[in-house]
Amino acid sequence: MRAFDDLSEREILALAIANEEEDGRIYADYAEHLREHYPDSARLFDDMAAEEDEHRRTLIDLYVERFGRHIAYITRRDVRGAPAPASPRTTMLKGIDAVRAETTRMERNASRFYREAADRSTDAPIRKLLGDLTSAELDHLRTAGEIEAERLPGDRRAREDEEAHRRFVLQIVQPGLVGLMDGSVSTLAPVFAAAFATHLPWNAFLVGMAASIGAGISMGFAEALADDGKLSGRGAPLLRGLVCGAMTTAGGIGHTLPFLIADFWTAIVVAAVVVVVELSAIAWIQYRYMDTPPLSAAAKVMLGGALVLAAGILIGSG
Repeated sequence: MRAFDDLSEREILALAIANEEEDGRIYADYAEHLREHYPDSARLFDDMAAEEDEHRRTLIDLYVERFGRHIAYITRRDVRGAPAPASPRTTMLKGIDAVRAETTRMERNASRFYREAADRSTDAPIRKLLGDLTSAELDHLRTAGEIEAERLPGDRRAREDEEAHRRFVLQIVQPGLVGLMDGSVSTLAPVFAAAFATHLPWNAFLVGMAASIGAGISMGFAEALADDGKLSGRGAPLLRGLVCGAMTTAGGIGHTLPFLIADFWTAIVVAAVVVVVELSAIAWIQYRYMDTPPLSAAAKVMLGGALVLAAGILIGSG
C-alpha cells in the first residue's frame, strides 16, 4: 500500500477516474435495488450515477490529453488512508436509511480526502489538480441535495420512510417477536419444573439449554418454511428464519443462565427477575412496533407468562 504523497500527478488523476467509476457503479446498484419498493429514491440514484459518469468522462478527457490513452490502474484501496465506500450489498441489507447515510459519507469522505491531500502537497500542478477535485466533490454534495429535493419532496420521502418502517416490522420485528415470545414463555414450564423437581440448578440449566436450542431450531425452520415472502411482502424466508430462531433461543436462554448459580433459591429468584424483564420487553415491543395498547400488551403477556410459570412449578413440585 502506498502513501498518497508518493503518487505522481498521472496516478492521482487515474485514481480520481477510478473513484468516479466506482461511485457511479455503486449508485447504479442502489438504484436497481431500490427500484421496486422505492421508485423515487431509485430515480435519485439514477441521476447521481449519471453525474458521476459525466465527471468520469471529463477526467478521462483531461487524462488522455496530458498522459495518453493508457490509464494507470490504481484504486483507493491501494492508497494508505484513502476512505473507501462500504460494500453496496452490505449497505442495502441494512435498509434505505443506511443507503442514504452511506451516500452522504462517500461524498464527504472523498471531498475531505482530496482537500487534505491538496493541503499537504507542495507541487503546484498537483495542488491545483487536488483543489479542483475537492471542488468537484463538494459540487457532488450540492448536486445530490438538489436532486433529492427534486426527486424526493417531503410527501414522497415520508411515504418511502413509512414503507421502510413497514418492511422492517414485517421482516424483522414480527418474526423476532414471535421467536422471543415462544422462547421466553414456552421454556418456562420445563425449566422451572426441572428446578423444583430436583432442586438442582444444574439440572434446570441443562433442561433450559436443551429446550431453548431445540425451540430455536424448530421455530427457525417453521418461520423460514411458512412462506416465500413474495405475496405477503415479508421478505427473504432465510432472514426471517434466522431472526426468529435466534430470538427464540435468546428468549429461553435468558432465564436459563441464572441456574448456573449453585444456590437453589438464589437461582430461582434471579431467574424470576429475568422472566419479568423478558415479558416486559415483549410487551414494550408490541406497544412500540405493533400498536398494541401498553396496558393490554402487558396484561396479556404477563398473564400468559404467569400461567406457564405456575404450571411448571406445580408440575415440578408434584
